[in-house]
Amino acid sequence: MIALFFKLLMLLTLASLAAAEDVSFTYNGFRSADISVDGNAQFTPNGILVLTNDTEQQIGHAFYPNPVIFKNSYSNSNAFSFSTTFVFAIRSPLATRGGHGLAFVIAPQRGLPGALNGRFLGLFNLANNGNTTNHVFAVELDTVWTEGFNDIDNNHVGIDINGLKSEDSASAAYYAKKNGGLRNLTLISGQPMQVWVDYDGTKKQINVTLAPINVDKPHAPLISLNYDLSSILNRTMYVGFSSATGSLPTSHYVLGWSFKMNGQAQELALSQLPKLPRIGGKKISKLLTIGVPVIFVSLVFLAILGAIYAIRKKKFAELLEDWELEYGPQRFKYKELYIATKGFREKELLGRGGFGKVYKGILPTSKTEIAVKRISHESRQGMREFVAEIVSIGRLRHRNLVPLLGYCRRKRELFLVYDYMPNGSLDKYLYDQPMATLNWSQRFKVIRGVASGLLYLHEEWEQVVVHRDVKASNVLLDREFNGRLGDFGLARLYDHGTDPQTTHIVGTVGYLAPEHTRFGRATTSTDVFSFGAFVLEVACGRRPIEIKGPLQDVVLVDWVFSCWERGNILEARDRKLGTEIISEQVELVLKLGLLCSHSEPSARPSMRQVVQYLESDIALPKLSLLGLSSSGLTFAPHEGFDDFAQSYPSSSVKGLSNVEPAVLSGGR
Repeated sequence: MIALFFKLLMLLTLASLAAAEDVSFTYNGFRSADISVDGNAQFTPNGILVLTNDTEQQIGHAFYPNPVIFKNSYSNSNAFSFSTTFVFAIRSPLATRGGHGLAFVIAPQRGLPGALNGRFLGLFNLANNGNTTNHVFAVELDTVWTEGFNDIDNNHVGIDINGLKSEDSASAAYYAKKNGGLRNLTLISGQPMQVWVDYDGTKKQINVTLAPINVDKPHAPLISLNYDLSSILNRTMYVGFSSATGSLPTSHYVLGWSFKMNGQAQELALSQLPKLPRIGGKKISKLLTIGVPVIFVSLVFLAILGAIYAIRKKKFAELLEDWELEYGPQRFKYKELYIATKGFREKELLGRGGFGKVYKGILPTSKTEIAVKRISHESRQGMREFVAEIVSIGRLRHRNLVPLLGYCRRKRELFLVYDYMPNGSLDKYLYDQPMATLNWSQRFKVIRGVASGLLYLHEEWEQVVVHRDVKASNVLLDREFNGRLGDFGLARLYDHGTDPQTTHIVGTVGYLAPEHTRFGRATTSTDVFSFGAFVLEVACGRRPIEIKGPLQDVVLVDWVFSCWERGNILEARDRKLGTEIISEQVELVLKLGLLCSHSEPSARPSMRQVVQYLESDIALPKLSLLGLSSSGLTFAPHEGFDDFAQSYPSSSVKGLSNVEPAVLSGGR
């Protein structure tokens, strides 16, 4: 009797497993009860599954609500065959650009917690991308080229196993039925397309096929990959879709979906699929456009001409006060800068600073290439003093300074006009994924050039100029890769032999001397401290402060000091330099950076001494004789910074991680 009971129980269990293994469903349009969604995903009233809807930096997930059995047991047995097909569409406000795409995904859990948007497609993050413990299979429809993932282009289909470096990929296309030729497709065209994904558990083969919605399934797949998914798929998994946007708002739609285990997925009823939203709204009746009286059109035309004239007159209106007349040669007309930068359009944008944007331009008369920094200045009281200092700085002439050609003032906006530096800012060659890596001789030449420029500002011009924002992003490279210190928007001037007055704290966190954060006094010595941080970031290829976590920051000067204490200061050098370095020069530069970063202003060298050290005219003092200690060198980012951050919200922590200078215009 007991044996009979166990036999019945076993038969019921096997029947249940067989039923579970043969999961099959077809959605010709969706209802909210059918699919489990999270993030930005939602449903339209007519049954479209919208994964992302014209929103930047978002993720959308949609999964079949029940787990699907892919194996007979929890052991590493063979994975079952499966088949799926779906219809999708991708739309962007721009005809050729959008991002980042969508993916059909099989994952151990719904929602994919911790996944990032943008290039990660809502599937993975920096920590787990590529991990074998992910157990994720995906077919990506990627519309952005990402170098770090070995993407072939910005319009491809890829098979992903546990990460976004595709096991195999191909540009979006399909095999035509008539002649068998390969025809290209554009994923971001906004038109619906159909995808078929088939896995043969016996042959261990994955086939991915793509075609327009009005074309039968092509005779040959776009991608065919021999791969055993048995080690990737767990016994139970979830099937669904993931999508993500980046900096461009893009809509990702799924119109229908069919899936089947151990068999061929049922074909979708294309005529029953919901219609995509109309682009641009309803068409205006031709009758209304034709029926408008001619006289009314004429009156409107005349009114428009009058309005355009008034707007253009106001558009280029400038405020010129009597005290500015003496600066005539250095004051540019707003119209001239507007034409030079093609209306300050985004295509001419060179970069963004802490309190302004920089545009490339060509002066219409002289055809001179210029860089125009557009900033806001809310302090009316300090405007006159600010312009006076800017005009004074415009008289600076040194081979290692970016020439400031002049300014323009309009309403509450200021425009600073500089010579254009074709090789851009130094930080682009040090951080993230640099366009090119500078060798040691180039870096040493830049360091010496910036030191020479600061010596000129501190001692050799008619007044003392304190730059107040020395850092890699403010050092520009000319055609010969000479370093030129630029961005004098925060500079202060005072006469030789006088003491600078206390002012607001301005600059970038990580380059601010401790006494500056406490007392707000900017001196040549605080510039030397900033130069020390700059020297170390050029030699080490690292930022002065790197955020490793919510409660953990790595201070570069501390790290270099610890290498010196261990007797191996060269360990701190940038690994991208390789072995082709002059060790004595690298060691000199690193020690000089530590010396300039001393917490006591009196212990720091002057810029004249710095130049002499770099030119080997005098020997660098031994650090061990200066009584340096870890506490003596540590730059404490929280010392005096809390009040600073509250008073000046534009100096954000974002500036530490994104190289966007955290600078403040403040009162001058």
